[in-house]
Amino acid sequence: MNLIEVYIQEVTRRLPEKNREDISLELRSTIEDMLPDDYSENDVKNVLEKLGSPVSLASGYLDRPMHLIGPRYFDIYVTMLKMILPIAIIVSVISIIAEYFIGYDGKEAVVNVVLDVFAFGIWRSIEVGIHVFFWLTLVIAIAERVDKGSNQQPLTTSLKKWTPDDLKNIPYIPKKKAISKIEVFGSLMWTAIWATVYFYADRLVGIYENNGDGLEFVAPTFNQEVLLQYWPIVIIMVGLEIALALYKLVQGQWTKRMSIYNTILQLVATIGFIVIIINPNLFTEDFNVYTAELFNITTQQLNAWIVGGGIFIFILSAAISVYDGFRKARIY
Repeated sequence: MNLIEVYIQEVTRRLPEKNREDISLELRSTIEDMLPDDYSENDVKNVLEKLGSPVSLASGYLDRPMHLIGPRYFDIYVTMLKMILPIAIIVSVISIIAEYFIGYDGKEAVVNVVLDVFAFGIWRSIEVGIHVFFWLTLVIAIAERVDKGSNQQPLTTSLKKWTPDDLKNIPYIPKKKAISKIEVFGSLMWTAIWATVYFYADRLVGIYENNGDGLEFVAPTFNQEVLLQYWPIVIIMVGLEIALALYKLVQGQWTKRMSIYNTILQLVATIGFIVIIINPNLFTEDFNVYTAELFNITTQQLNAWIVGGGIFIFILSAAISVYDGFRKARIY
């Protein structure tokens, strides 16, 4: 077997037809110059080993990359994928939650609805992830092949060549002070869930009884008309929570300013919660009677327990959030 001819064949077959003959002659001449006058098969193997894999050598003759995403754009590709994919998934899941609960008529048990949302949410997340991965990969692959400087050093996320000065624009973030993207998108998810439940509480939260065929919605816990009276407060809360989540996403770490903002948010939320929960007409009569009989207490005692316990738990969680924010902001 003529190893030289086979090697040249393996290189040139990966090249455009118009360039094969010239490169074949050039490569054969290079190999012959590297061989001694009276060469053996081992000498040929040594020379071919120095030249490297036919695939790598062929890529050197091409004016386009032989990989889908090369090192020049790989860091940009991964960064954008990590940024866009969670946002796309969270938006799709929120839309599913809103779609299911807005169309909920109260006839189906809320447990079944939650299971349906969970299952369909997983499927939709996979579908959205595939779309994001495909289109982002396609765009970056095209950009790399159009870029005439594809053989230069890898680009930074600002699409410029890296220099040591770029380090000046990157803050050092201690691990305990950092805010993960999971925390940010978890906050957005929680906001979407509690806001949906609030505006459709009469269909979702209530008394369920087993009628033999499954759980049946008997009576709502909250008076929806009373809840809707406070819609401006709720909208303000939703806006503040979304703003804080986006602020966390941009900053990536706890700061003193963020801690102050979080304190204001918790203060407004606590005041709003207290204003809503102390309304004597917040709970429906059916809920009061049913629950009071269940625990063998009066409706007055029941309301006192719920209001007192709710306020205590909310204030405690708000205080913990405020303390944790300032504690992380002081970490250096």
